[in-house]
Amino acid sequence: MAEQGELRRTLGVGDAVVVGLGSMVGAGIFTALSPAARAAGSGLLAALAVAGVVAYCNATSSARLAAVYPASGGTYVYGRERLGEFWGHLAGWAFVVGKTASCAAMALTVGAYLWPGRERAVAVAAVVALTALGYRGISRSVRVTRVIVAVVLAVLAAVVVACLGGDGGGAAGREPGAAVTAGGYLEAAGLLFFAFAGYARIATLGEEVRDPARTIPRAIPLALGVTLVVYAAVAVAVLSALGAGGLAEAGAPLVEAVRAAGAGWLAPVVRVGAAVAALGSLLALLLGVSRTTLAMARDGHLPRPLAAVHPRFQVPHRAELAVAAVVAVAAATVDLRGAIGFSSFGVLLYYAIANASAWTLNRSAAARVLPGAGLVGCLVLAFTLPAASVAAGAGVVAVGALIHAVRRTLVK
Repeated sequence: MAEQGELRRTLGVGDAVVVGLGSMVGAGIFTALSPAARAAGSGLLAALAVAGVVAYCNATSSARLAAVYPASGGTYVYGRERLGEFWGHLAGWAFVVGKTASCAAMALTVGAYLWPGRERAVAVAAVVALTALGYRGISRSVRVTRVIVAVVLAVLAAVVVACLGGDGGGAAGREPGAAVTAGGYLEAAGLLFFAFAGYARIATLGEEVRDPARTIPRAIPLALGVTLVVYAAVAVAVLSALGAGGLAEAGAPLVEAVRAAGAGWLAPVVRVGAAVAALGSLLALLLGVSRTTLAMARDGHLPRPLAAVHPRFQVPHRAELAVAAVVAVAAATVDLRGAIGFSSFGVLLYYAIANASAWTLNRSAAARVLPGAGLVGCLVLAFTLPAASVAAGAGVVAVGALIHAVRRTLVK
């Protein structure tokens, strides 16, 4: 029988870094470059830098908070403890809803690369398979993620070498002529942030790492640093092959980039790499969302039966099954591009609350520079996303706030 309990601490620094890399060095780099290039044009690298700076501020705040509150739930716990129950609830709600959309996007990416035309069926099958893997324990999931990360990094390295070693495919002639506005840069940065947000998975696994006060603050910046280097190299390489105009029009940017560079033989390998990357992201996302669901269920913000921990495998199995069911339904119905924007809004709000929580840890002006910059950056990027994403995200957040108000009324 299932019962509530503590999760088993089995992960070290290397394992935690792998989980973060599995979330960040994933399908985002295969899918987010084109919409970002449409918004920022030749300013794509500047937008990537903005997204990286905001991500660094968020990572620093998350690491500081994780050292103080080493429990499952991430910013849901931090917001509750530092800002109050409402803000914790809102952070958890934004994370669970936003990252559920991310899970659906990753599952659809797997399907689109492996079996175009049957992508929804493949997406649902991927969700079922990875949930079954996670159900058997966190250590198994980390071992699989380590292999996935190695494969994806190898594929991305091949793309960089092929593109930088090619003739550029006439890239310089395809630069867009129109000037890019500040809003375009910020919109692109918000879309690119979708690919950076995986370091939250390290914090949400706080109850499953050894010596979390030391491990998490080390793992988060390490994972983010590696990801920043990889993304910058890939962006430069793809721009050199396609130009900003060609990248903006590309349906599968990395595949088209290697073809433009004269390495068409590499295209099938890139497609397989994209599918593997999406599987890695999906696995890490499912782990993170289920752990936040566990934390919220323990406090009554979600149905309490979801707080059960399997007595043998030491995983939040009911939360995992519930999250998988919702993701499977979403993957069968949602649109990929809409899911990216919607997810970015929810996750940026989540990190805004993380930065606000970190702001309260230390009263010195120097200690508040990064969380203050992260808070402002998250809010600016969130509200410069495409209007449809902002409207949908704000509506879902409002529903979360209403649920909290109704719950408090019923408890009273």
